Amino acid sequence: MSTHHWRKSSYSGDKVNCVEVAYNWRKSSYSGNKLDCVEVAPTELTVLVRDTKQAGTGPILTVTHTHWTTFLTALRTSP
Repeated sequence: MSTHHWRKSSYSGDKVNCVEVAYNWRKSSYSGNKLDCVEVAPTELTVLVRDTKQAGTGPILTVTHTHWTTFLTALRTSP
């Protein structure tokens, strides 16, 4: 199930007037009910990847759609 999560701009600091963006994060179907998993959020230009253990505070990896497709293809074709 997809859920939108709001994320405050890192440029806002402690200011009240800031920008928040909603991403449609999806958890890996291989994760089951485990907490140690990966979530992805495709955007128009990129794919965002994060660790669910640090979903609200941890880093987000940003890759192009081409790189994401190449990564998934390599996973599917590896022995």
